[in-house]
Amino acid sequence: MSADPFDEGATSLLRQPKAVWATAGASVVAFMGIGLVDPILPSIAKGLEATPSQVSLLFTSYFLITAVAMLVTGFVSSRIGGRKTLLLGLALVVVFAGLSGTSHSVGELVGFRAGWGLGNALFVSTALAVIVGAAAGGSAAAILLYESALGLGMACGPLLGAVLGDASWRFPFFGTAALMAIGFLAITAFLKEQPRPARKTSLLDPVRALGHGGLASAAASAFFYNYAFFTVLAFTPFVLNMSPYRSGAVFFAWGVLLAVFSVLIAPRLQERFGSLRVLGASLVLMAGDLVVLGYGNHAVAIACTVVSGAFIGLNNTVYTELALGVSDAPRPVASAGYNFVRWFAAAAAPFLAPKIEEWTDLHIPFVVAALAALAGAAIVGVRRRALTMEAASHSAAKAGGPAAVADEAEPAPAG
Repeated sequence: MSADPFDEGATSLLRQPKAVWATAGASVVAFMGIGLVDPILPSIAKGLEATPSQVSLLFTSYFLITAVAMLVTGFVSSRIGGRKTLLLGLALVVVFAGLSGTSHSVGELVGFRAGWGLGNALFVSTALAVIVGAAAGGSAAAILLYESALGLGMACGPLLGAVLGDASWRFPFFGTAALMAIGFLAITAFLKEQPRPARKTSLLDPVRALGHGGLASAAASAFFYNYAFFTVLAFTPFVLNMSPYRSGAVFFAWGVLLAVFSVLIAPRLQERFGSLRVLGASLVLMAGDLVVLGYGNHAVAIACTVVSGAFIGLNNTVYTELALGVSDAPRPVASAGYNFVRWFAAAAAPFLAPKIEEWTDLHIPFVVAALAALAGAAIVGVRRRALTMEAASHSAAKAGGPAAVADEAEPAPAG
């Protein structure tokens, strides 16, 4: 019996139904939309005559709406079904990504990004549930496939933003709209409607799910981690102050490391050392990397930005497994509650980091981000025994206890 309750074997990642590949492909484009604006942030600021703190609101509005929308996703999908929810989310992204490219002021662009965030929330949260439900090989394979989509999207987003943004900062938004339209057609063609849950999800179910100590601890730790993560993603481009092509290349390398460590390295480290040890160590190392990034010269800052992708990849995989496997709440509900908490940090970091720089100096935003990563590691350490015991208990119940009967419509979770 494995000593790590979050580690289960997975069959071949490549042997998946067409519906899973269609959903994963659309997920790649959805995650591309997050990093798409990274290399063109300075260009947007110049084109719209805006300050870095104003342009950072592109991330803040996006993730703030995404966080609040997490309470709505389960409510919607349990009533209209996963397929229709995915298509609704994709349609909203197509519309608002296209409108973003037509913006004539920062205010317009921030507003359109908020609508984009709503569509992305509906799509991303439902996509994870759909992939877990439809993937061959159990939820361990499904989570790796989802993390592969995340990593590939994070890697390709800055590259696409750089290539298209070199001509105009508007083109990446139009390109995303076109790619998401293709994803809409693929899901329409290959994904059949999945059975709806026996009980409809209420708007407060994700909040109630956070009453579970293990899930609340995972969400709280992920909140601080996400602050550090999105300080790198949203603030570093202004610090590096490079051309779209150079910035895109840096974040492409960052995204490649993110993908490799989330899909290939994380499972091996988890098997050898255990998920919580890997997560705690990765958060501490990420904190050190952020401090060096903040105080190093330009070349060191570039290297530390790229290296941070490795720690982010490890963290993303473990946190996803924790969120889906630590409580007895249905996966869509647990995921919604977890994401509701952590996305608020993703909204706060892009806004606060440039403000902290204005109040202090260039180094302090990275020190604050490093402290946030350490806070996330501290929560994992303090709650380590409870997280492990509750996850193991949940796994045992899924395997043959009473909970297995109540949840027999779902495949077993990752740990």
